[in-house]
Amino acid sequence: MAKELKQLTKRADNYSQWYNDLVTKADLAEQSPVRGCMIIKPYGYAIWEKMQHQLDAMFKETGAQNAYFPLLIPKSFLSREAEHVEGFAKECAVVTHYRLKAKEDKSGVEVDPAAKLDEELIIRPTSETIIWNTYKNWIHSWRDLPLMCNQWCNVMRWEMRTRPFLRTSEFLWQEGHTAHATKEEAEAEAQKMLHVYADFAEQYMAVPVVRGVKSETERFAGALDTYTIEAMMQDGKALQSGTSHFLGQNFAKAFDVTYLNKDNKPEYVWATSWGVSTRLIGALIMTHSDDNGLVLPPMLAPIQVVIIPITKGQEQLDAITEKLSPVIAELRKAGISVKYDDADNKRPGFK
Repeated sequence: MAKELKQLTKRADNYSQWYNDLVTKADLAEQSPVRGCMIIKPYGYAIWEKMQHQLDAMFKETGAQNAYFPLLIPKSFLSREAEHVEGFAKECAVVTHYRLKAKEDKSGVEVDPAAKLDEELIIRPTSETIIWNTYKNWIHSWRDLPLMCNQWCNVMRWEMRTRPFLRTSEFLWQEGHTAHATKEEAEAEAQKMLHVYADFAEQYMAVPVVRGVKSETERFAGALDTYTIEAMMQDGKALQSGTSHFLGQNFAKAFDVTYLNKDNKPEYVWATSWGVSTRLIGALIMTHSDDNGLVLPPMLAPIQVVIIPITKGQEQLDAITEKLSPVIAELRKAGISVKYDDADNKRPGFK
């Protein structure tokens, strides 16, 4: 599906501005009053919903189940895995107080100094620490493994330079976290999820990707290996579009997550984590759109079919609507998203 836009910067003139113009003019997102954050508008969120729906089904086919973990993470949790805290320390937003109070001059509110937290809380940049602290209570023997959870949520990473969907301080994503009895199982799981992401990108987003392994310097903080899918954008730059991490036993040791094997001996579990975010919408835009506007592949287009009645008067409109209603019902039954645009505030030619 294409959405033609007026006064759009040409890609050849300024690729970055073309992208920003398109996001705004296509009604996908806009800047928020909070620096570095965006407001995802209904049409943009509808694309994300379609992505969620398909990815969620693919995750569940692998055995993953959805769960939800807290937004706020005790600061001490991040200190337990040295590489992890070093990798995220400069991006963390910190909650230090739990209450506001009215100013004495009634001009507004201020932080109540008496409401300082005993321990600061981190707005999650990722959830490995709080999830592995929880897994310690869920995993006892080999019968509890593998344990595979996924959550759909938002995260916060304090970014200095932001662009809608591609890099924002707050963004939406999913993060899967799995625990396994052996190294081989965990490595296989990390690679399997990379192929799930690649299949989704190629089959549903119509975006070709290169599957590979990150260098040591680009590896996820706390991982032994990071597998990645990279997509080539129209400006000749690669965009990291999904990652899957083999975490080894780093987090299991940091949070003392062990299980009793079949010989009744304790062992540390092996771990993976994997995620994609609303960055996929940016990849979709930059792969398919052009100087005329937004272009989306049919599988992820919020609206796949538009029906515009051309009538004179309410009587004709009612008659056409009656004829079209079963057609629209059949299309929707077939899984095709339809918009019947019978609004009378714009002419059919404009529509």
